Amino acid sequence: MKISHICLTCLMLVLPQLSTANAQVPPTLPDKHLTELIDQADAIAISEALQANQITSLALTQAYLKKISQLNPMLNAVISINPKALEQASDIDKRRQMGEKLHPIAGIPVLIKDNIDITELPTTAGSLALADNYTERDAAIITNLRARGAILLGKTNLSEWANFRSEHSTSGWSAVGGQTRNPHDFDRSPCGSSSGSAVAIAARLAPLAIGTETNGSIICPASVNGVVGFKPSIGQLPQMGIVPIAHTQDTAGPLANSVASANLLFQAMQAAESSLPLQPERIQGKRIGVIRSATGYHTELDEQFQLSLGQLEQSGAIVIDGLLLEPSYAEFQADSYLILLWEFQQDLKAYFNGLSNPLSSLDLDKVIAFNQTQSEQELALFPQDIFEKAAALTKHDKTTYLQARQRALAETRHGLRALFKEYQLDAIIAPTIGPAWPIDYEKGDVVLGGFSTYPAVAGFPHISLPMGEVSNLPVGLSISHLQGQDNALINLAASVESILNFKVKPDLPDTN
Repeated sequence: MKISHICLTCLMLVLPQLSTANAQVPPTLPDKHLTELIDQADAIAISEALQANQITSLALTQAYLKKISQLNPMLNAVISINPKALEQASDIDKRRQMGEKLHPIAGIPVLIKDNIDITELPTTAGSLALADNYTERDAAIITNLRARGAILLGKTNLSEWANFRSEHSTSGWSAVGGQTRNPHDFDRSPCGSSSGSAVAIAARLAPLAIGTETNGSIICPASVNGVVGFKPSIGQLPQMGIVPIAHTQDTAGPLANSVASANLLFQAMQAAESSLPLQPERIQGKRIGVIRSATGYHTELDEQFQLSLGQLEQSGAIVIDGLLLEPSYAEFQADSYLILLWEFQQDLKAYFNGLSNPLSSLDLDKVIAFNQTQSEQELALFPQDIFEKAAALTKHDKTTYLQARQRALAETRHGLRALFKEYQLDAIIAPTIGPAWPIDYEKGDVVLGGFSTYPAVAGFPHISLPMGEVSNLPVGLSISHLQGQDNALINLAASVESILNFKVKPDLPDTN
């Protein structure tokens, strides 16, 4: 009964905002062309239609708001709606009508994970402690998007505190937003922590969404929801204005239904005025290393992966099989965990100190105490043991942290670079993760496999794209490259996407 009460409470928090937005939507259905665009949710096609004046941004935004109001009550993917979204859309339409040259993303609605600051809405990270966190500022990536005319549609639900509160957490759940549901199977995990962003893309609630990742939080939800997720190299996108875990691994990144659409958002989030077009590279002759240490967890997944390898080989890729990425020392996992704990304690305090609202006096100890006072809502499903471990660290642990960081970087960065050099690789690939697992509040997440830690700790770019289905659930193919090779990785991924040629859409009620 407690779980139902929590979810109902969270839904009541969200619905007033959604119904307000829906009230502004005219009763007429969007025209056939607009309906088809939304159904495929490809941002490139939408951008072309906007530029050709075939649709307006206002009509597009209204249609997505209507779809959110209809589907979100069963998905819990969207946590709040920007009250100025329609105003922003109208402004873009006026500028386009006046002949102003606009960025390709101008007029396209974008959903934003709710650990990223925007001026119009609170940044909650899914926590009741931050329910009133109106920052009155934009994160740096949002400043860049706003300047290029993207429509800031609203905020998405997430695993609370970006899935860094408990070792026994359930992906996609937050005290503010409730349980995000996988649109392919409501009883299966949407994975975290960018669950709401990935689900929103899969369900066609927006053509573009922003997630964040520290270790797998873009890649995993992309895979289990059947969408494209891209984690850039650390440093490619600014971190300012994002509720942190660890500055050496944190990055925002795009989620979309195609590599080209993800690239459009990625380019628009960068500080530099750039809109590099996609330039898919011929796969023929490309040397692709297969990470076999990421297989062997799920028989059907391995079979699907093998089929994908065969498709790449038939297209001319040179597949170098049998490569291993396994820790060379026993303490690697402990080191990588300590890095996150230490940096979380420090970086979260810095985030709070940078606020211009009453929450600026918060620290980790105060958040822990708050959760204890709100235990029926915050701690009903899982504890806050990660918080407690991070808070217990003292200045005397800094030396241990620095040593751990040095060892982890040597293991991942140097190890990956050596692998690329030895085999003259253009990329490495692996199954992203197993199919979505059942939601189980007693056991928490039960994850099979995964290829995120090495690129995450190293800070290297990583992309997951749909490669097929296992037991009627989507699974992804992971591709990774070296630091700073983001555009090369995206171009290669676009070629792989065209070869695999797999698209999946969840079976949800028709909203037309």
